[in-house]
Amino acid sequence: MKLQNKKVAILATDGFEKSELFEPLKALKNEGAVVDIISIKEGEIKSWEDKNWGEAIAVTKLVKDAKESDYNALVLPGGVANPDTLRTDEDSIQFIQSFFKSHKPVAAICHAPWLLISAGVIENREVTSFPSIKDDVLNAGATWLDQEVVVDNGLVTSRNPDDLPAFIRKVIEEIGEGKHEKQVASA
Repeated sequence: MKLQNKKVAILATDGFEKSELFEPLKALKNEGAVVDIISIKEGEIKSWEDKNWGEAIAVTKLVKDAKESDYNALVLPGGVANPDTLRTDEDSIQFIQSFFKSHKPVAAICHAPWLLISAGVIENREVTSFPSIKDDVLNAGATWLDQEVVVDNGLVTSRNPDDLPAFIRKVIEEIGEGKHEKQVASA
């Protein structure tokens, strides 16, 4: 129960990669964390799995009503549609930025670094992502590394669902450590 008394926000909408939300969710809860599913729509959001819609999950709170101060960390699952939709939502961008301003751990996997780019928080940071957005990451001023997990002062990133075991281990570790004073928009 490494994360007892910790509260984590997972920001997602329709089209999130199923394993990239459900596996971290399960692991965080197993470690004692309380986890809220934050979204831009009420009700349920649907996952994407094997080229089709997959399992849905209930939304806990709308992002416009969520406050970073209620959470110890933020997790951003990938998929293509999920981050591409969220990156155009100003409330989602401000929510992400607030975690960096408060020096709290943020974890992004697969295509979720698109959200970090749109939030303007990865310049001068070391990250990884799904390979198809490598150029986007580089053009945003980050250093892209082809590794299963990259940790840069509280920012945890991974490439794809195959990297989930390493990603989850590091997410739990970073949340357990708490705030990182060097977890800022630009290092």
